Amino acid sequence: MTTTSQQPPKLFWFLPTHGEGRYLGTTKGGRAVDLPYLQQVALAADSLGYYGVLIPTGKSCEDSWLVASALVSITRNLRFLVAVRPGLQPPTLAARMASTLDRLSDGRLLINVVTGGDPVENKGDGIFLDHTQRYGVTREFLTIYTRLLAGEKVDFQGEHLHVEGAELLFPPVQENGSPLYFGGSSEPAIDVAAQQVDTYLTWGEPPAQVAEKLAVVRARAAARGRRLEYGIRLHVIVRETEDEAWEAANRLIAHVDDETIARAQDVFSRMDSAGQARMRALHNGSRDNLEIAPNLWAGVGLVRGGAGTALVGNPEQVATRIREYQALGIENFIFSGYPHLDEAHRFAELVMPLLNAGQRRIRSVNTGPFGETIGGDQRPVAEASAS
Repeated sequence: MTTTSQQPPKLFWFLPTHGEGRYLGTTKGGRAVDLPYLQQVALAADSLGYYGVLIPTGKSCEDSWLVASALVSITRNLRFLVAVRPGLQPPTLAARMASTLDRLSDGRLLINVVTGGDPVENKGDGIFLDHTQRYGVTREFLTIYTRLLAGEKVDFQGEHLHVEGAELLFPPVQENGSPLYFGGSSEPAIDVAAQQVDTYLTWGEPPAQVAEKLAVVRARAAARGRRLEYGIRLHVIVRETEDEAWEAANRLIAHVDDETIARAQDVFSRMDSAGQARMRALHNGSRDNLEIAPNLWAGVGLVRGGAGTALVGNPEQVATRIREYQALGIENFIFSGYPHLDEAHRFAELVMPLLNAGQRRIRSVNTGPFGETIGGDQRPVAEASAS
C-alpha cells in the first residue's frame, strides 16, 4: 500500500552522545561531545525548524534522559525523542520520568521504546532474557506504562511484571502521555508495534524492502483496528553537486581499515536483533557495491551499529528519495550526518526548502537569504554570474 500524500514530513535530527567527528572509525577529526557542543546542535536544530531530535541510548552513549533535561530549557519548539528501556526500568519509574519531563518541556517529549538487541550489553545491565522473553517484558511494560499515563490506578500480574496500586500523581502535559515510537523487524517486535505504539520506525533499507516491511506492520495493526504512523532512520550526505556528495561519502570512511571493519562486524554478528541483521545483509562487511539503491549508501554500517545507510546526492536527488519514502506512508524522518552541527545546517539550507519543511523562524531584520553585505552598505539582489 502506498500513499500519494506529499505533506511536509516531520524532520528530526540527532544528538551524537556516543561520539562525533569528521570521519568514521577513527580518532582523526574527532570532536569533544560535551554539554556546550550538545547545546550547539540542539539550538541549531531548534532554530532551523527541525521537528525534534533523537537521543540515542545504550552503554556507549551519555544518558538520554539527563541530556534531554539539560537541553529543554534552552530550546523553544524542539521535541526530544528519549528512550524508555523495558527490563532496565520499571514501568512505574519510566512513567514518572516521562510525565515530569513532559511537564518541564511543556509537552515536547516523545518516547522511543527500546527493547535492546545486544545480549552482551544486556547481561552487563543485568538482563538475562532471550529475544522472545524481552519482547514479552516490553508488552507487559507498555500495558502498565500506558495505563499509568492515561491516569489509571493499575493492578497488573503478568509473566514478568507485577504491580499493585500503581499510580501517577502528577499528569503529563500531553493527554495520555507522549507518543510512543518503536522499531523492530522480528515477529515479536511487529506484534508489539501493531498493538501498542503510535509510530513504527524502520532503518533505512531500500524502498522495496521498506514497503514490504510496512505492509506487514500495517496489516497487523489493521487487524487490531489500529492505524499507525511510520518513520525511518537515515544518515544524509548532501552537497550542491552529486560528485561532491559521493566524494564526501567516500571521505567519511577514508580512515577505516579492514581490521576495524572486521571487529565491528564481529560485534554486530553477536546481536540477536533482526533489524541489525538486515542492516548487515546490505553490505556483508564489504566495501564493494555500497550504493545499494539509487542515492542510498551502506558505508556507514561498516563500522556503526544500528542505522547504517545514508542518502547521498545533490539537494534535488535527496529530496526525491525522501518523497519516495513518503509515498510508502512514511511521515517521520530521523536524520543525522557527520559532523552533526555542520550537517544540520547543510541539510536545512539545501533540502528543507524543497520539502516545504523546517522554515527558519525570522526574528530580526538581518536574516534571510540575503548573503553577505557587499562593500559595507549593499545587499546582493541576485546570484552572481560565474566568471
